[in-house]
Amino acid sequence: MLCYDTYTFGAYERRPILAEERWYTVEDIVDLLKVHEQTVRRWLRDDQLRGVLLGRKAGYRIRESDLNAFLAARENEGLEGKAAA
Repeated sequence: MLCYDTYTFGAYERRPILAEERWYTVEDIVDLLKVHEQTVRRWLRDDQLRGVLLGRKAGYRIRESDLNAFLAARENEGLEGKAAA
């Protein structure tokens, strides 16, 4: 099975490249979340959203599970902010 290594939170993790999971492009996420393309790229650059850069022309691919984890974290941040207010 083809795999790639990711480095997150000080540890390497081995993940399969092709798994039975949906992969999104930056443009897919722009359409889904109705945000600007540069916003998605900033999330990727700042390691807020995990993605794999396949190359300059191919761009990023983001796993559905990584997008869901990102959205859940953002939702939790919003809830914590409301509780503190």
